Amino acid sequence: MSLIRSLVTTTLLVVVYYRAPLDRAIDLGTLVWFLIGLAALAAAVVWQIRVIIRSDVPRLRAAETAMIGLPALLLLYSSVYTVMSTAVPASFTQGMNRTDALYFTTTVFATVGFGDITPVTQAARIIVTIQMITGLVAVGVVAKLLLGAVQRATTSKDG
Repeated sequence: MSLIRSLVTTTLLVVVYYRAPLDRAIDLGTLVWFLIGLAALAAAVVWQIRVIIRSDVPRLRAAETAMIGLPALLLLYSSVYTVMSTAVPASFTQGMNRTDALYFTTTVFATVGFGDITPVTQAARIIVTIQMITGLVAVGVVAKLLLGAVQRATTSKDG
């Protein structure tokens, strides 16, 4: 059931990404929505940690959290890059549609960096830098928090 829930949630996130109105100008509202998205994702992770600690199957809940949280983070950045590329086409070495932005986001997150798409403007470089730092945090700190929650849950149930 957990795998199905994760797949359905991720599928819904992808559908929302491809249907969202991302062809608008960059303004303060765009920045606010990006920050709200990051804050919502952080709040969801904190909530999931509490759920993991109380769960009868903490390892499964941690895996579910990772299976939903990672795509959500990538889609959030992909949305930002799509908006940037639409509003200011010179932000990157080439214009990006949603699929291109998702591809670029994934290569940045995976630290592959093929170099076929690169940020050109200062704003684009700043957002990409923030994504790199966020990615490191997601892989390092969040993974540690999730594993810590699993360990805490299994220790309290064993003891």
